[in-house]
Parts: sequence; structure tokens; C-alpha cells
Amino acid sequence: MSFKKGVLYPCNPATTRGEPTKISSSKDKVVYTNGRSVIIRDLKDLGASVAYSGHVHNTTVARIAPSGYYCASADTSGTVRIWDTVGEDQTLKGEYKVITGRVKDLEWDGESKRIIAVGDGRDKFGHAFMMDTGSSTGDIIGHSKTINAVSIRQQRPFRAATAADDATIVFHQGVPFKYDKTIKTHTKFVQDVRFAPSGDYFASVGSDYKIFLYDGKTGETLGEFTDSPHTGSIMACSWSPDSKSLVTSAADCTVRLWDVETKKVQITWTLGSGVNHQQVGNTWTAGDSIVSLSMSGDLNVFDKRVGDKPARILYGPQKAVTAALTTPSSASSFIVGTADGRVLSFADEYEYVGGDAHASLVAGLGVSPAGTVHSIGYDDRLREIDGKNYTPAIFSTAEQPKAIAVGGDSTVFVAEVDKIEAVRSNQKVFDVALKYTPSAIAAAGNLVAVGGEDQKVRLYSWDGKALTESATLDGAKGTVSALAFSPDGTLLASGDSSGKIVLYNASERKTVTTRWSFHSGRVNSLAWTADGQHCASGSLDTHVYVWSVAKPIKNIAIKNAGPGGVNAVFWVNHGELASAGADGCVRLWSVTFHA
Repeated sequence: MSFKKGVLYPCNPATTRGEPTKISSSKDKVVYTNGRSVIIRDLKDLGASVAYSGHVHNTTVARIAPSGYYCASADTSGTVRIWDTVGEDQTLKGEYKVITGRVKDLEWDGESKRIIAVGDGRDKFGHAFMMDTGSSTGDIIGHSKTINAVSIRQQRPFRAATAADDATIVFHQGVPFKYDKTIKTHTKFVQDVRFAPSGDYFASVGSDYKIFLYDGKTGETLGEFTDSPHTGSIMACSWSPDSKSLVTSAADCTVRLWDVETKKVQITWTLGSGVNHQQVGNTWTAGDSIVSLSMSGDLNVFDKRVGDKPARILYGPQKAVTAALTTPSSASSFIVGTADGRVLSFADEYEYVGGDAHASLVAGLGVSPAGTVHSIGYDDRLREIDGKNYTPAIFSTAEQPKAIAVGGDSTVFVAEVDKIEAVRSNQKVFDVALKYTPSAIAAAGNLVAVGGEDQKVRLYSWDGKALTESATLDGAKGTVSALAFSPDGTLLASGDSSGKIVLYNASERKTVTTRWSFHSGRVNSLAWTADGQHCASGSLDTHVYVWSVAKPIKNIAIKNAGPGGVNAVFWVNHGELASAGADGCVRLWSVTFHA
């Protein structure tokens, strides 16, 4: 038995209210951060995305070198890591602690040798260094508050500009970088500063809704863009590859395209209203796509020939995936629920499930024999998804739901704090108070299995009106955290908080094997293949295992399958396993079984 790494479906960028989020690009790839991961997402080929998870702290910004061979990424602890983007193994080239606080932006020089990283620090707010040795190449001084952005002129003579919360821009001569002058054009926080690819100009934008243009060699102010200005803080600006146009994204939910020569607006794109549509970052790719980031994490891709709306919008989970399953209608598509209550369906790309989502974490997803998907959330609601939309029906549970299972007659069983509720067509048909605390639930036909915090699995039979307890299964070494019946309902796999999985024969009420015990952390999810011969498990220890019923000693170990822990495993096409978890990405693995 063996596996091959398949496609990665990436998460979307993490955003913070009222702060710009730096996204960057290299050729047709967009680079951004979420949690501890750095994502390189190809706009032309969605299957060619890459995730890097070498940081210990949450990442803040990442940029690929002009050469295209290395990526520099920084985190909240002030550490910059430089790693190889060409090889599969993402070799670390260097790791440098540059400032004491979080790094807010970094920039490569045109020769891919030097980097300036800026942000929040105690003794200094920025550091210029060589990428291979980490030795200093000048001083970034002149600011009294956190630096928000840095840009380096890509041609010699090198120049660098930094923009900060003290409402000033400092212009540096290079190399080595040294203070040249302070530019006081803005009256509030300066959020972004960018040199044009040609090096002739640079532009700055800020929270005073203003945009200024400067000479790239001398730093002299050339003027302000005053034609129909933004009405909210401008969070980011980017130059076109030919240096003739500038695009700005602002908190007034608009993206504007400016002609640099005339300083006039060419196109204004409006993206709705409300906090979720505030624009907090942007980048202009070499392939001439304008990408602007919404507060909700959506990546809006604009084509300057289309003047009213984005050419396409890239959606994706912004927080950890907490539940996932294959869509009943097609084996290649799936549905994920996330820690912020959003539910997304994936066919060729992600889309939000229509209608009102959950208000907080999606605790579980279950599918009925008829093909309806049910979801439960920590907002104490049970919802139904029909196709790609939520139905208006909402069932309020008595207590916070923990787990969900759907029986053979489409009854939904919800395990709660100390009871189980049975719901059919949005009406409660039965509930039972328990003497123990339930932690996991599974159903097959008229059999319901409930795992408890008392390390036991109890089997109940369901006659359409009531649950009656029929057996107790022992063998778990911790709280039972995951349960799954094989497709024919004869076998039951039970995973616990110690990482041990016990396989029971549900019809004969006996243990088949206890050999499935390689995980070292809580088992979060179990998924059977359609033939019932293999079972996959995903765990908090970041690993995924595929176990064999016929040969319990044999397994396939997919180590470090999900940084931060695997919350869900499910089978998509034949022999393809998908895993998702804390980093918000869904990864596919092609698994080959032994004959």
C-alpha cells in the first residue's frame, strides 16, 4: 500500500479589521498568508497551489524574489524565513530574527540579494540585510512609530521608501541603505508605498483617503491624485507591469484604477457594502490581472477591460476546516464547514453555500440517504443544505450540539451536552437524557452508536420512535472522539482521545482488532472506503493513516498531512483521500491499495 501527494486546494488570506493585509504576486501566482501557512496560488492553474508551513508563529507577509527561486516570509515574532520555491521539499535558505515585534512588510531588491523587513519593534522598526548571510546592509531609521510598508526601487541606483503610522514616509538612498529625507505629505497613517516597476515613480496611500506620487530617484513630491477620491482608508496600491497605471483598494468597498500621467480615475469597481466587502490588500500580476482582497477573505480578480464587476472571485475557507464530507451528488466534489461558521461547496472551485450560514463554528456535517446534507453549529442550530443552498428551515437544539449522524430513515441524531435529540423533517421526534456525556455519534440503518467521555461505546437500536440501548462496547483508552460505521453497517471503527482506534463487529457486538493504534493524539475523523475494506483516520497529531480490515497490521502512514492537526478525512474519487484541518487547506492523496 502506498500514497502519492495530490492537489492542494488552498485557504484564503487571513484579514484583520482596520489593518491592511499584504498580498503579493510573482508571474501569475498570488502569494499570501493565513495562520502559520504561506500560500502560493496559481491564478491560471488552480491545481498548482503550494502551501509552506515552516513558521512557528503566525505569518504576516510573504514575497517571492524577482528571480523567482526564493520566497521570503515573515511572522509575528519578527522572524524572516527564506526558502526555496523550486524544489518539492521547500529547503530553508536562511532564518533571521530581524526585529522584536511583528513584521508588517518586507521587500526584495532587484538583484534578489537584499531584503528590507519592517514592522513593530522596540529598538528599531526596520532592518536591511543580505538574504544569504543575514548581515546588515544599512539602517532603516527616521520613524517614531510602527512601519506599515516598504518598497525598493528595482534598478540601480537603489532607493527605498518606508511608510509608517507616524504619518511620514522616509526616503532612503542605497546601497547600503541610509536615511535621506522625511516626506510629510499625509496627515494620518500611511498604509502602503510602492515603487513602479520602471523605477521612475513611487506612490503612497493612507488613512487620510489621499494618494500621492513621487519621483523615484530623488523622492520629490510630484502631486496628488484628487480626481473623485476614495471615501475610506486606502489600504493598498499596486502598479501595472508597464508602470502607466496604479490601482488602489480602500475600506469604502471600492477598487480604483488610475492613469498616472493624467492623475485621473479610469475605472471604479464597487464591491457591495458592509465590513465584509472592505478592500484591504491588492496586487497586480505580471499576467495583467488585478487582484484585490476583501475583508471576508475573498480574492476579487479584475480585468481592466471589464468595468463593472470582478472577472471572477476566488473563495475559500479563511479559518480552520472543522467538518467535511463528499457531496452525495458527485464523488469529485465536497462540502467543508469552517471555524467561523461558513460552509463552502467545492466542484471545480469553492463557492459559498447560499443562504444564512451558521453564526459560529460548524460542529458537524451529515448526509441522509436521500442526499440532503445536514449541518450543526455552535450557534445551537441544525440546518439543511439542499444542493448548493441552505433551506429556510432551522431547528434549534436544546443544548450545544457536539456531533451529528443521519440514520437509514433520514432521522437526524444530534449528540448534545447530556442528551441525544432525534429530528425528522425539522421536528423533534424523540430525545433521551443520558447518564454519561456523549462525545461522538454514528448511525447505520436502524443502529446508532454513541461514544462517551466515559471511554465506552454504546449501541442503540432505533425503531422510528425511540432509541433503546442494546449493548456496550469497551476497549477505548480515552474519550471516544470519532465513530464510523462501514458502508454495509457491519463494522464500527471507534477512535479516542489517546489516538487508539478499535474496530468492532457491530452485529456480533465484539472486538475485531485493537491493532490500529499508531496515532499519538486525538482521532478527529474516520472515513471508510466504499467497499468497506479500508478505513482512513485523521488526528490532532497531524498524521493520516489508512488501515486495512483484512490485514490489521498493514497501514499507510501519511505523516504531517495537515499542519496544526487533521480535523476531517473523506474519500473523493476512487482511491483518492482528502484531508482537511487547522490550516484551512484541503489536500488530496492518491492511495494505492495492495491486492
